[in-house]
Amino acid sequence: MGSEAEIARKPRFLCLHGFRTSGKIFKIQTQKWPQQVLEKLDLVFADAPFPSQGKSDVEGIFDPPYYEWFQFNKEFSEYTNFDECLAYIEDFMIKHGPFDGLMGFSQGAILSAGLIGLQAKGVALTKVPKIKFLIIIGGAKFKSQSVAEIAYASPIQCPNLHFLGEQDFLKPYGLELVESCVDPVIINHPKGHTIPRLDEKGLETMVNFIERIQKMLLEKEEK
Repeated sequence: MGSEAEIARKPRFLCLHGFRTSGKIFKIQTQKWPQQVLEKLDLVFADAPFPSQGKSDVEGIFDPPYYEWFQFNKEFSEYTNFDECLAYIEDFMIKHGPFDGLMGFSQGAILSAGLIGLQAKGVALTKVPKIKFLIIIGGAKFKSQSVAEIAYASPIQCPNLHFLGEQDFLKPYGLELVESCVDPVIINHPKGHTIPRLDEKGLETMVNFIERIQKMLLEKEEK
């Protein structure tokens, strides 16, 4: 006996794209997923604040413009425009939110996972509701010591789903991120650093994850 009130609303995710791509490109990349996944989520795709300052890996595959969230040195240990990036994301969330979760790929995934800890410690996203869910595709941890020691001071406790690619050059770093999470849900896939199609097992894992977070939202709204 399901009343209208019991129909779970779609979890709303702010989607942060990969380095030197765009929100539009990220949206096209997720279209590989079946409708039964996409129709359960409300996905909002943002462009990063800075125009690409170099060659994009997707040139010739996807049309420009391309954007980047922040810049870094060769060792990935020092960041430029990082505070501006955080302010920009918060501003976007105020204008287009509220959001329940973050979904990120590559540089956007590193940001998404790190933002949980930065928000918990009160150094980012202080003017928006707490991020409750995470979907990480080809992620890793921040390497900047000053950012990392705040971002990962405590384990990531919110429900979190990780895509790990067998051929992904970031996989070892993605596993390090998984170790900083409580009860991580993992979808392994055979591909490289990409947004993969979902095989039968991956589809089942993702649908179960979405249904679990929908239920959490429903229970919260009924309180």
